[in-house]
Amino acid sequence: MSTKTLTDFDFETGEVLLLNKPLTWTSFDVVRKVKNSLRIKKIGHAGTLDPLATGLLILCTGKKTKEIDLIQAQEKEYQGTFRLGETTPSFDLETAVDMALPYAHLTDAEITAATGPFVGTIQQIPPLFSAVKIDGKRAYEIARNGQEAEIKPKTVEIKVFELTRIELPEIDFRVVCSKGTYIRSLARDLGTALGCGAHLTRLVRTRIGEYRVEDSFTLEAIEALRPPRPEGEARPRTERPGTTPNRVGLQYYAALQADALAAKENKEQKANEE
Repeated sequence: MSTKTLTDFDFETGEVLLLNKPLTWTSFDVVRKVKNSLRIKKIGHAGTLDPLATGLLILCTGKKTKEIDLIQAQEKEYQGTFRLGETTPSFDLETAVDMALPYAHLTDAEITAATGPFVGTIQQIPPLFSAVKIDGKRAYEIARNGQEAEIKPKTVEIKVFELTRIELPEIDFRVVCSKGTYIRSLARDLGTALGCGAHLTRLVRTRIGEYRVEDSFTLEAIEALRPPRPEGEARPRTERPGTTPNRVGLQYYAALQADALAAKENKEQKANEE
C-alpha cells in the first residue's frame, strides 16, 4: 500500500491514482465508482483491464488526464495462469471450452523451451474478443454476434516471458511487455506451439512503468472517503459492478470459491472429530 493517504490527494487539480481492480469489474465500472464516490469532475483510466483480470488500474484526474497517453505507452508486467490442453474462442474464461487436446506427454523442459520464440519483437494477432476495431466496429461486438472477421497482426515486444510454476495442466507465468500486447493471444500461441492448445485462466497486472500494484488502493478504501451528500441532492443510481454479459469464467471462479469453502468446512469437521 502506498504511504500516501487518499486525503493527501488533490483530485480536482490533478492526480495519478493507483487502483487494484477487483475481479469481474470493467475498467469503466471502476472509473464510474471512483468518480461518484469522490465526486471528481474529470477522470479517466490509463489502460483497460478485462473484467476477468485484476491488478493495477491507473486513474488520472484533473490536469493529469493529459498524461494518460504517456502512461499507457509504458511497459506492462503481468502474472497469471495458462491452462494447457483446452482452447476457448476468446482465449480466456469468457467463453466455454471448444476443444480438448492431450498434454500429459509434455515435459517441463519442452514447455519452457516453447516460450523462447515469443521473447523479443514479434507479430501478434489480437483476439476476436477484444476492443480492436474492424471496419468501425469493435471486434468483440462481431464475435458476440457469432460472426467471424480477419484481424491483422500487430508488432509487439515481449521483454520477459518466464514460467514460475508448472503443474499440468496449469502453468504460471510472468510477462513484461509493450503496450498493445494481448496475454490471451500469448496463451493461444503458446498452446499452438506445444500442439495442445491453451487458454488464460488468471491474469494480474502488477506494474505499468514505475507504478506498482502494491502501491495501489482498494475500492473499499476509496468508498470509505465518500464525502457526505449535500442535503437535498439526489442520490445516484445503485452501482452494479460487472454489468458485462454473463461469462463462463464467473462460473469457474464461483466453483473455486465453493471448493475452497468445502475444503475449509471439511478441515474444521476433522479437527472437531479429533
